[in-house]
Amino acid sequence: MGFDRVDRISEEVKRECASILRELKDPRIPEFVSITNVEVTRDLKYARVYVSIFQKDCDKQAAVKGLNNSAGFVRREIGKRVQLRYTPEFTFILDEGIEQGAHINDIISEINNKSRGEGK
Repeated sequence: MGFDRVDRISEEVKRECASILRELKDPRIPEFVSITNVEVTRDLKYARVYVSIFQKDCDKQAAVKGLNNSAGFVRREIGKRVQLRYTPEFTFILDEGIEQGAHINDIISEINNKSRGEGK
């Protein structure tokens, strides 16, 4: 299966959306928000944007709600920047995969440190 049109559009939307998120001024949205993936439907009407939030002390659900409240602004800006027949409606979803990976890495490091300590 090749790299089809929808995949190219998803990557372009991801790039532009990341740029737009840096411009948002909503206090609920922290500075360290990263887009991990964008899935655009085949008919280009809807897009799911998966975001990862790297701040430990922020309310991540409130941040996602703030992103979803700004979806109209993001859609308008994407419409200006990317030439598409239809500009998709955006839904932001929290992606906790990076955090889970870091947690698993911490557990493995802890196990390795314990096994080294017991062997001495």
